[in-house]
Amino acid sequence: MFFDLNIEGSSLEDNIDLACEASKYGWNHINFSYNQNDFKQALEFKQDLYDNLEKTIDFDYTLEIKSNNVAEIRKIVRKFRNKSSCISVVGGDLKVNRAVLENIQIDVLSRPYLRRYDSGLNQVLAKESVRNNVAIELCFKDVLKSYLAHRAKVISNFKDIYTLYRKFDFPLILSSRAESVFDIRTTHDFIAFFKQTGLEAGEINKSFLTAQNILEFNRDRKNLILKGVRRVSDEA
Repeated sequence: MFFDLNIEGSSLEDNIDLACEASKYGWNHINFSYNQNDFKQALEFKQDLYDNLEKTIDFDYTLEIKSNNVAEIRKIVRKFRNKSSCISVVGGDLKVNRAVLENIQIDVLSRPYLRRYDSGLNQVLAKESVRNNVAIELCFKDVLKSYLAHRAKVISNFKDIYTLYRKFDFPLILSSRAESVFDIRTTHDFIAFFKQTGLEAGEINKSFLTAQNILEFNRDRKNLILKGVRRVSDEA
C-alpha cells in the first residue's frame, strides 16, 4: 500500500485532478495538506471531494502548521486535533523542531532541515521522536525543485537523517509534497529516487506503513485515554 500524507491541497477541482493522477500512478491513499489559515475552508468541500473520488483513491486531510511561535503551534493543535487525520508542523527552526518532537498530540515534524545547513536533528531529538511517536517527514519536492549546491545539501541532510534513523528507529515517512499534476511521480519512480539517496527497499516500505499507522491511530484517537490504553464499548 502506497501512502502520501503531504500533497498540497487547493481547490476542489485541482484536488480532483491531483487525486486522479496519483491513482493512475499507483498511489492508494493521499492526504491533501492545508495550513492553519485554509484548513477550515477546505473542510467545507470535503464531502464534495468524497463524492467525486468515490472508488478512485482514498484520501483525507493533513493540517500543516507553519509557525515559528511554539505557543501558537500548541494552540492550533488543540483547536484542530479532533478535526484532522494528521497534524504536521513544518520544521527548520530548532526550537520548533524540539517542541514538536516533545508533543505527543502532533503526528509529524515535516522537513526539520528546511532552510538549514544541517539536518535539524540530533541524537537528543531523535530520542524524543521515538518517545512521543512523532514521525519525521522527508519531502521529495525539496530535491525536485532545487538545483546544484542546494540540491546536494538537501540530499546530504537526508543522509544524515538516515544515519540517525538506523540508530534510533524513530518513525519516518516519505512524501511528495506535490503542488500540481506535474509533480506527481509513479510509485516506482518515487521508490527509486529514495533508494538513490541511500534508503533500502525495506526502509521505504516501512515508511508507507508508518503513514498508514498514523491514519489508523487518529481514527481511534477519541477512544484513547492515554498512550497504550483505549476506551472500549460498555455493551455486552
